[in-house]
Amino acid sequence: MGSPILHESIANLELPDLITGHIAGLPVLPKTPAISLPVRYPGSGETIASLQEDDATQVATAVAAAKARFESGEWSQSTIEERQRVLRATAQAIRTHANDLALRESICAGLPFAHLAARQIPRAADNFDFFADYIGVLAGETFDQLQEYRTVITRHPVGVAALFAPWNACLALSSMHVASCIAFGNSCVLKPSEFSPLAVLQLVHLLESAGLPSGVVNIVNGRGAVTGAALAQAEGIDRIAFTGRGDTARNVMSAAAERLTPVHFELEGNSANIIFDDADIDRAIDGALVSAFGNSGQICIAGSRILVQTQIAERFIERFVARTETLRVGDPLDSTTEVGPMGFAEHQQHVLNFFTLAENTGANLLTGGRAMPELGSGYFVAPTVFKVLDNHSPLCQEEIFGPVVTIQVFEDDEEAWAIANDSRFGLVGYCWTESLHRAQVFQQKVQAGTLWLNTPIARDLRAPFGGFKASGIGRDGPRHAADFFTEEKATIAALGKPAIMKIGMGQ
Repeated sequence: MGSPILHESIANLELPDLITGHIAGLPVLPKTPAISLPVRYPGSGETIASLQEDDATQVATAVAAAKARFESGEWSQSTIEERQRVLRATAQAIRTHANDLALRESICAGLPFAHLAARQIPRAADNFDFFADYIGVLAGETFDQLQEYRTVITRHPVGVAALFAPWNACLALSSMHVASCIAFGNSCVLKPSEFSPLAVLQLVHLLESAGLPSGVVNIVNGRGAVTGAALAQAEGIDRIAFTGRGDTARNVMSAAAERLTPVHFELEGNSANIIFDDADIDRAIDGALVSAFGNSGQICIAGSRILVQTQIAERFIERFVARTETLRVGDPLDSTTEVGPMGFAEHQQHVLNFFTLAENTGANLLTGGRAMPELGSGYFVAPTVFKVLDNHSPLCQEEIFGPVVTIQVFEDDEEAWAIANDSRFGLVGYCWTESLHRAQVFQQKVQAGTLWLNTPIARDLRAPFGGFKASGIGRDGPRHAADFFTEEKATIAALGKPAIMKIGMGQ
């Protein structure tokens, strides 16, 4: 191994040579012949394990196991108190094993260990606690307005969900889908990214140790074109929740349309971060750095299009670039690292390709714009800032998904709103201003599902989260999860013996 820290960490984890799926409480048996995929540590490019790819046969087995468990009623008809107990025990187990989970995620995805341990792993635990609380207060509805009748609305679990989790926050995002799915009594088949399978697999072990019946949550592994396609097309799937790229989502939606399966998508973004001339510039710089380079820039909610007003542009750009150049890039297992490597080699090349596009479209490179071979054979990209002349640059119109920022200068408020909305995406938006009027207009005019005002990323789990336009379909959130993962049933009962129209009485 190239890194002493990595060598010690992997030794402590006791990783299997072959990582397999998990169906009905048991690991999927190794197949012969089988397709195995390398799982590499992005900090050095070293292979740390192999992943067995599941085909349509294993996917069908997983769906059947989830269906059988659902129909048994052991979980789907369990009491709210029992589901709460399991969800809360899982949350506690995640906190107890936080360092282990963060390490498993870090060595697969290359995300800084310190960031995972401080933010993403605690969020995963919070997701289970949150839905344990929510199902305890979720109420049905009763309508008595129809004279002589009472209408009662009840919710029922839908069945089996197919859940797709991306590599950039695999545990955090899969935990949201799993917690909201099983809280209402459903079963599921989860396909994590083939690049980051370890922490999610450990999460399922923790769930079952907390008392979740085997078969409620199952895991299949592999590439999207193989395992993912088989899962999206599988008979017996009642809901599909997918987080990832838009082109893949279109394929999933096409497969779902064959069976009219409802879908929930959280997709891409390239979000505007508007800095007005009356902003607290120190806070705006701090917030812009966090929103752009947090998670090594590999985050759909990155504020990667910075729009700064003319009056403060020179001062902001100078200070922002200087701070960008001090970001600590390196081994994600080092506690001081702020920006880690890209998740895998192909994604590093995807990010680097934008630098060629930038040169060809007249963007002005202010810092970065290169790989970092001096850090070894890992998939590192230098934190990068471009100044662009207009929003038509591909750097502004596509999701780069790396530590890359564009800066545009605007004159007045209307120009800022127009640039912010000049995008096929609409996931989030940021704004920095001390003006109440501007803040209110920002809320009204910017076309995005979540808006952050004078703050970088913050999440209230009670609020809906999702995107406008090509950034998604549906919302995460308690009420929205209840609507997606349950079916509503209306039962209309007579009170007493209201009159019934008589027919078939002859002459």
